[in-house]
Amino acid sequence: MQPKISIIIPMWGVEKYLRRCLDSVLNQTFSDWTAICVDDGSPDKSGDIAEEYAKKNKRFIVVHKENGGLSDARNYGMSYAKGKYIMYLDSDDFIHPQTMELAYKAAEKNKSDIVSFKYDRFYRPQLMVRHFLHMDTDNVVPFGITKKYNFEKIETRTTDDVFEFATERTHNKTNPNRKWLIKHCQVWKNLYKRSLIADIPFIKGILFEDCPWWSEVMLKKPRVTVLPLPLYYYIPNFGGIVLSAKQLKIMKSLCTGIKYAYKLYKEKADNYQMKMWQENFLWFFVAKAFSKINYLKTDEEIKSARNEFIEMNKLGVFNTVPNEWYDLRERIYEFIGK
Repeated sequence: MQPKISIIIPMWGVEKYLRRCLDSVLNQTFSDWTAICVDDGSPDKSGDIAEEYAKKNKRFIVVHKENGGLSDARNYGMSYAKGKYIMYLDSDDFIHPQTMELAYKAAEKNKSDIVSFKYDRFYRPQLMVRHFLHMDTDNVVPFGITKKYNFEKIETRTTDDVFEFATERTHNKTNPNRKWLIKHCQVWKNLYKRSLIADIPFIKGILFEDCPWWSEVMLKKPRVTVLPLPLYYYIPNFGGIVLSAKQLKIMKSLCTGIKYAYKLYKEKADNYQMKMWQENFLWFFVAKAFSKINYLKTDEEIKSARNEFIEMNKLGVFNTVPNEWYDLRERIYEFIGK
């Protein structure tokens, strides 16, 4: 029987965090779900722990595969997902007990393709500070996790123009729309209708795979409901994939995503979509990629980086630039010798 929600949980080297993650799924106030736990060739006991949960509760489905990275694991999990809606949960994170209940009710009430909620912006910095001070980070309970929400009293906002609220831009506290912004493009803070994203795979082998994926999702003109509640708890895995990656790989990953999304928007976007994407996403990704050049040390690394930006220039990525990014484009042109 088709579950209402399939939640995809990639696993690699997370035995320390996994029980907390899976318990947060098991403790949901919403019961009609399946959890697809993808063992991405994990070298530790992550797969065994997930199997333990599956033996006790048939809603957990464990699949094992050779290591292919986060994107590959998510794509693999998607092939097993049968729910009307899809959620992604990173296996070192966890969710509020009402996350599925509230997101599902919002989706059904508003006939939405996406319900976007927030992550707790206080919990992760708290853990970072405790880690820096060599204090315990494993047993810190988020203050808001025991809060009980009444859906009927929650204010939401629904739009058929995702570009109205989706952005990488930082807005000050006086902005009246600040609480409704869909900030950044992390895939795990949304509930998606499966039919919307079934044909959009993640790019395998890159970091920041969320960026091109979310850009492609926005092109489908989804109906989006914003649920402004901190329902996701994002844990800094201090030995994790982003923190331990070399800066050149991060830069190349960002460039790969930029080139993919730019080609897509040139082909499929209307003028409004292209303008909004360039102003609120593209140049923020370009700036992040270009900032990594400061960390490159060898001539070979710098040459490799220069080639990436030359390729983007040939595609026309830098042809249109908002005024606020004009100086950055000039620095890029100087770097590539244009």
